[in-house]
Order: sequence, then C-alpha cells, then structure tokens
Amino acid sequence: MPGDATTLPLRDTPLAGSPDTSSRRDTRERTDALARKHAYLGAGALVVLVVCSLLLVIIAANRPSLFAATTRTGFFPGWMAGPLGGLWPGMTRDGTTLRWVFTAGMATLYGCYLLALAYVPSMRGGARWAIAAVVAAHAIFFLAPPMALTDIFNYINYGRMEVVHHLNPYTSYPILEPHSDPSYTLSNWHQLPSPYGPLFTLLTFALVPLGVAASFWVIKLVLMVTSLGTLLLVWKCAKLLNLDPVKAIVLVGLNPIVIVWGLGGDHNDFLTVFAIVLGFYLLLRAREHERSGAAERSGAAERSGAAEIGAGVAFVAATALKASAGILIPIVLVGMLRTPRRLVDVLLGMVAAGVVVGAASLIAFGLHIPDLSTQSRLVTNVSIPNLIGLALGSGGETETLHNVLTAALALALLSCCVMAWRRRDLVTASGWVTVALLVTLGWVLPWYVLWLLPLAALSSSRRLRTTTLVLGAYLIVAWAPASGLLWKAIGFHPEKTPLGRLHQRYVKELLN
Repeated sequence: MPGDATTLPLRDTPLAGSPDTSSRRDTRERTDALARKHAYLGAGALVVLVVCSLLLVIIAANRPSLFAATTRTGFFPGWMAGPLGGLWPGMTRDGTTLRWVFTAGMATLYGCYLLALAYVPSMRGGARWAIAAVVAAHAIFFLAPPMALTDIFNYINYGRMEVVHHLNPYTSYPILEPHSDPSYTLSNWHQLPSPYGPLFTLLTFALVPLGVAASFWVIKLVLMVTSLGTLLLVWKCAKLLNLDPVKAIVLVGLNPIVIVWGLGGDHNDFLTVFAIVLGFYLLLRAREHERSGAAERSGAAERSGAAEIGAGVAFVAATALKASAGILIPIVLVGMLRTPRRLVDVLLGMVAAGVVVGAASLIAFGLHIPDLSTQSRLVTNVSIPNLIGLALGSGGETETLHNVLTAALALALLSCCVMAWRRRDLVTASGWVTVALLVTLGWVLPWYVLWLLPLAALSSSRRLRTTTLVLGAYLIVAWAPASGLLWKAIGFHPEKTPLGRLHQRYVKELLN
C-alpha cells in the first residue's frame, strides 16, 4: 500500500549496528570507562591518604621518637600520647629507619593529595567522599601527640607566666619563671618573650585553670574545630564565587603539610586563617547582596553594611592573633576604594575592633607588644632567603640580603594593592602577597603554607594554585626528616658556613 509507512525508505535513521550507532556507543563506553577509572583513582587516593595518616599517628603515639617532638627516653605520659599510644610495640627503634618511614609517608600523602585534587571533584558523590576524608583526617590528627616542635607548650607556658607567676610574657623571659612549672620543661623558647598576638595570648590566659594536660587537649580541640570551620567558610565562599567547592576544600583541608605539621603539630595559625577567611566571606556576602539588588529591599542594605563591618573586625582579629595577617589589610582597603560606602563600613569595623583589642592589650600587658623583632632575625637553613645567600656565596642570609628582601616584599605589597584596585579581586591579590611573604621570610616553617591555601582555593588564578602546590612540594623536600640524610650524602651543609653557625648559635641561645 503506497501510504504504508513501512514502505518508506529510512534515510535518516541508522539501522541497528550501523557505523554511526556503533561509534556513539563506543564513545560512550570509553567515556564511562574513563569516568570509572578516575573515580577509582580519586576514591583510592582518599582512602590511602586517611590510612597513611592513621599509620603516622599510631607510630608517633607509640613511644618516644622523632615523630613526637616533646618526648624523650623515659618520658611520654599517657595524657600526651593519647588513646592511640602503645599500639605498635614491635615498631623499630632505629632513628634512620623512622626518618625514612616519615618521609615516605609524607611523599605518599602528597601524591594522594594531588590525585584527589585531580579526580575527586569529578567523581559521582565526590562531595561526600571529600567531606568524609577531611573529617576523618581531622579526627585522626586530633588524637595525635604533638608531632612538630613544641609550640603548643610554649603557648601554655606564656599564659602561665602571667596568670601563675605574674610575669608579663611580652617583657619577661620564660627562663625567669620557676623551672618547676610543669609547662616549663615542655616548652623550649626560654629566652624569647612571647611573639604571639595579644588576642591569642589572652586566650591562653583563660586556659590556665585547666592545668597543662587539659589545656593541651582543649587547644587541640579548638584548632580542629577552627580548621573545620575554615573549610565550611571556604565551601561557602567557593559557591559565592561560582567555583567548585569540592576542589576548594580538598586543596585546603587535605594538604598533608597542613594536617601533619599543622594539625598534628597543634599550631595556632588555624585561628588566624579562620579569621581571614571569615573576613573574605563576609565581604563576598555583602557584594552578593548588592549584585542581586536585594540592598533596596527588606532591610538588606543594613545586613550588607553589618557584614562589611564584621569583615573589618575579622581582619583586625586575625592580626591580633598573628601579626603577619596585617599584610592583607592594605590590600583589602585599597581594593575597596571604588566603593566608598563599603570602604567606610570596613574601616568602621577595623577601628572598633582595634579599639577593643587595644584596650584589652593595654589592661593585660601595658604599653608592650609581642616580640617580633627577635623572631624576625631568626633564619632556617632551608628558607629561600638562606638558599639565595648560599647561591650568592655569602654563606646564607646576610643582613644586607634581609633588607633587600624586605624591600622586595614592600614592592610586592604595593603591586598587589594596585592589582586589587584595578581588578577588584581582593582574594588573588592577597594570595600573591602571601606568596611574597613566604618566599622572603628567613624563618619559614612548613605549616605556614596554610596562610596561602584558602586564598589559592578561592582565586580564579591557576598560576596562584600551581605556585601553591610547588611551594608545598618544596616545603616537604626541605623539612622531611630524611632530607638531612640526603643533604649529608651530597655534601650540602648550610649550617657549617660561618654565617650558618652564627644563625644556629642565635637560635640555640633563645632555646636555652
């Protein structure tokens, strides 16, 4: 029958098994196979990262070793070792083997971290996987003994100096307090007045009634909660900036330098970074109100102004916790010059916070500030300024080189202020000035990369994120325990130059 549709030629419909259909099916199968491969890589990286973290903490908590800086033969109290102490009685006591174990663990963690960055964001259910790994890593290192240096006991000791022994930590040396104090033997900066900000030092005063052991665990809890709070803010900021929040929290929250040397070492930088990220979050929220037009309805204008005032408070609080955060304040202010109303609100918050913190500091410490000048003269063997000095043949960072690099940092700050004003991108400009700060510091420690990570995660600059990852790799190579064995094998001895010996002697004088 002529009108029967079955008699019409099927010109535009490929028959089953035709080349076009097979090609599309093959392409889809290859895409699905690749997606499965990436999912396996991402999930596997997260699992290995968590398991390796647990292994390092179990080793550190097992017995006195180089993993736990405050321990020594015959001294490793149960309150310090935590619930994971003594789980591996057969662990080797050989120091060289332990150095290689720790270094291999850090290298494995960093490799898994890079794989997670590459593949977890594109996984189905990647957000759940990433959040679970972040929470697990934080819980594991909360249970760890102090794994890098003795800073947490310096925090406790400076607080006890004032409250128990009535010695102003900004004007008195810890060596002047009774050496029988339980925090004295656990601390090490005995010839250095406190370099910590007044807001943080006041926090340590509040912990003194708890005693040393309880203060130790309360500080660890505060740092863990603060770190998780920072990651929540990073997630919210990424969504406001139309960035991938999963990639952002992986970049910040699973960096092995941060979780091992930062969380495991119990360093107060997490408080400062929380305040910084809170400041940027409040600025982004206020900008979102204006862009959406909500500022003209339902009192949103008042909420926007309150957010900007809160941002000003947050940036001053960060500086009162750790002075290095103050380098971001000029960038924030210059970047807002084109929006005078918002600038005034931020300035109001900064002035109000400055008055409150200043008054509290005056009451607690008098007309005295943290001892930053002494710490600014310290030099680590593997810091970039010291390596530059070695390359120039001067044996390390000289005073002249220090002054040149300080001037370079000032120029970088000026350039980043111009960038913030032209592009209105406060996050990226703040990230680059933080890079400049890290590479010009003579006394740089691995967990300082935490200052940079949230800014890199929230920036649109791929170069800034790449630079952050390269800096992380450098810090692992420079600070891994086995690196000292490598330097010895290749004849690299920066501490044995005349200037290197001077730097080492100066540090030892402050530690005695």
